[in-house]
Amino acid sequence: VKLDQRHGKSRVRVARVWREPGGRHRFVEWNVNVTLLSDCLSAYIHDDNADIVATDTMKNTVYVKAKEAKNPISVEEFAISLGTHFTSFYPQVTAAIIHVVEKLWERITIAGQPHDHGFKLGSEKHTTEVTVNKSGALEIASGIQGLALLKTTQSGFEGFIRDKYTLLPETQERILATEVAASWRYIFETSLSIPTDESYFVDKYNDVKKTLVDTFFGPPKGGVYSASVQSTLYRMAKAVLDRVPDVSYVTLQMPNLHFLPVNLSSKDFPAVVKFEDDVYLPTDEPHGSIEATLRRIQSRL
Repeated sequence: VKLDQRHGKSRVRVARVWREPGGRHRFVEWNVNVTLLSDCLSAYIHDDNADIVATDTMKNTVYVKAKEAKNPISVEEFAISLGTHFTSFYPQVTAAIIHVVEKLWERITIAGQPHDHGFKLGSEKHTTEVTVNKSGALEIASGIQGLALLKTTQSGFEGFIRDKYTLLPETQERILATEVAASWRYIFETSLSIPTDESYFVDKYNDVKKTLVDTFFGPPKGGVYSASVQSTLYRMAKAVLDRVPDVSYVTLQMPNLHFLPVNLSSKDFPAVVKFEDDVYLPTDEPHGSIEATLRRIQSRL
């Protein structure tokens, strides 16, 4: 038999406050999953736990490393520091996979001024998964969860396959709504190749998010027409690769959240509510499921 194994600690929640000069605070909330690939086969085969890193130790390490971060750091930097610790501190650990979900607490504004220590929770989440190998090689993937987008016009769906099972009418006028889950892989292969700018990953996250949103909606006057969710997804992914050269591929999941036209009538009232692109029934079950990955390919000379 062949045994492949890994173990870790999941859903380790940690929040960190940094107090800056002048009374201004910075705040983050993370949900951390730690997975270790290690040489601890004897625990499975010989009842010998001598090579196991306890999952309680992993949990405590998350808190210690959060404390050791003296200055505000990105979720990617925190994941890299955790993965590097586990692979360098424990001889038997060959690789560490650190997955972190960050709740995005946004600074509030009172009377036009940013508040020193007041925050509100944003709608989407910032994710990252970092794999660190003992050799120093690493992989960094970041993402967005729960990015809800909707436009009330400039969307249609026509020319699809029609057969005896098809009831959906063709249209050039509909609501387009989705909750984007995006993930993208950075090109960096070692920690030495990562830019030293401390705001790098936060800036790139904001760049990707802005690119996705801007491409989905189009210009503020008139917007841009969407012939399908597939077409819009492709344009969004292509825009990310065009704008952020440090991203090697991007994956988008874009469920088509339906807003169904409402027409109400009865024998006595033929048109209680007549649909004129104005009254809809929101529903997210069932919904269309559209997903694709766009990656760069190196040309061969």
